[in-house]
Amino acid sequence: MAKDPSHINPELPEKGQRLLTADAYVEGILSGDRYMLSRAITIVESRAEKYRKVAIEILDRCMPRAGNSIRVGITGVPGVGKSSFIEKLGLHVIEKGKRLAVLAIDPSSRISKGAILGDKTRMEKLSARASAFIRPSATGHSLGGVARKTRESIILCEAAGFDVVFVETVGVGQSETAVSHMVDFFLLLVLAGAGDELQGIKRGIMELADAIVINKADGKNLENAEKARMAYLRALQLFPPKESGWSPPVMTASALSGLHLPRLWDAVEAYRKHTQENKYWEARRKEQLRQWLHESFEDLIYQRLHDDEALNRQMKQLENEVIQARLSAAGAASLLFKSWVEGLHGKG
Repeated sequence: MAKDPSHINPELPEKGQRLLTADAYVEGILSGDRYMLSRAITIVESRAEKYRKVAIEILDRCMPRAGNSIRVGITGVPGVGKSSFIEKLGLHVIEKGKRLAVLAIDPSSRISKGAILGDKTRMEKLSARASAFIRPSATGHSLGGVARKTRESIILCEAAGFDVVFVETVGVGQSETAVSHMVDFFLLLVLAGAGDELQGIKRGIMELADAIVINKADGKNLENAEKARMAYLRALQLFPPKESGWSPPVMTASALSGLHLPRLWDAVEAYRKHTQENKYWEARRKEQLRQWLHESFEDLIYQRLHDDEALNRQMKQLENEVIQARLSAAGAASLLFKSWVEGLHGKG
């Protein structure tokens, strides 16, 4: 059996490998070949211009076969045990007869630009299952706790036949809400000690949550977990009703004992049934596709700007002007934009 290359660094696509045709990648994806799926995700994640055409063709051809999974975003405070929780819940999902893809996002270092990409080692039991696919990716320069091409990776996983897609984010932070705009169900993991935790979690995250789970509810922590559950439940009652018409449950769970994980998955299934019946599911998916178009266009502009050698030279010159306080950042940016537009119209 070919080695699963899910650990491939997306900054080094196809290193030591021959770039295949879009036909080869698509055929492998549609047949459920995890090796080819992983290689295709690497191509799609790359910023290299030479891979762009193949990446777009792969996505265009996979789109009609995508969209049939339940997309679950999972975020949580540091130390909440996301990886252990995802593994335990994932094993339960597989036992229900589902095929599961886990897109695990690791933070990129602003110093080394690298990422640990270690989620496969933290989910050993799940990664050994034939019905599971775990893909670690780096955030790169993306905000919101997700990788730059997470949406595209979801599409490829769905085309490969995965019924459930988990998106594990970096962790709760100021711009951690991005994942909620690309999934169907947004799960917030928290710890007992609700007084402190409620202060530490942004109100916006709680408003977006479709379920809140107090993890590590086991042993001597059971009583504290139940107190935290009641505190979060009271907090949610102060929020306005959700557009989906769904009332987010607040429950305790344990990745160690498996406490209430089946009940949590039942809540995910109930959410899907509820929102499909009231048409919110379909409307949300359409809105997400619209937003994906806008983000893709902005990303393409950003890439084109940074690939423009003349513009980069001017950027270096203007950086010095800004540093010396001879020009404001806004003024320098305006000059750069003007140069770019003139270049597009053949005036520069």
